[in-house]
Amino acid sequence: MNPSPPAPASSSSATEDYDPHAFAPFAVTVDLAVFTVRAERLHVLLVERGQEPYEGAWALPGGFVLPRESAELAARRELAEETGLSEHTVAGLHLEQLRTYSEPDRDPRMRVVSVAFAALVPDAPEPRGGGDAARARWMPYGTQGFRPPLAFDHDRILADAHERVGAKLEYTCLATAFCPPEFTIGELRQVYETVWGVELDRPNFRRKVLATPGFVQAVEGAPRLTGGRGKPAALYRAGEATALHPPLLRPEGRST
Repeated sequence: MNPSPPAPASSSSATEDYDPHAFAPFAVTVDLAVFTVRAERLHVLLVERGQEPYEGAWALPGGFVLPRESAELAARRELAEETGLSEHTVAGLHLEQLRTYSEPDRDPRMRVVSVAFAALVPDAPEPRGGGDAARARWMPYGTQGFRPPLAFDHDRILADAHERVGAKLEYTCLATAFCPPEFTIGELRQVYETVWGVELDRPNFRRKVLATPGFVQAVEGAPRLTGGRGKPAALYRAGEATALHPPLLRPEGRST
């Protein structure tokens, strides 16, 4: 006769056997790569650190996760504090977790693990520095923009976020998150051009967008006057689709 298997340990006894001091403590932070399109150029939100470490250096906005707070709630709180947007507005913005950065020496103060997020902000207001930031500003990003070396490992986080956003524009409808609620095809094309750093063929882009089911939806009413020659531009809003079929692949060898 086989002996009966041992009964599983109760949750109370498992808790009693756990020693929280057996592991070195560490902190968890969130870092935000926040992008917007301003004056036909891609910009990223940066803050100037007002205290050590890296006092005076530029960095991504972010902060420590509070004891009773999830990483996503912390990211949305920091985004509202740094941009000046209301919590209600921030709740409707595109915010996605990028990855976790956990190199042991990434922060000289102590062991800090960062959960990084990418955020897209249309019609971005002037930022305001919060917490340990002396000031905040939108800076041009890309080959034609000035970007100083960033504190911590934020250069790596920013590059990873930019690559993630650029790749998702090919297969998803993410580009509409950069646009106001109502936009023209030209404004949508500008998002692709600024994120990808390429010049797109206008008629071909328009044909692809309008031929993709659910990508955009025409807005009834008066078209928008663009100030240029030709007839006013029709307005569109984001459609119901989330993925692009077929994908809108970036062209090669046509850098702006």
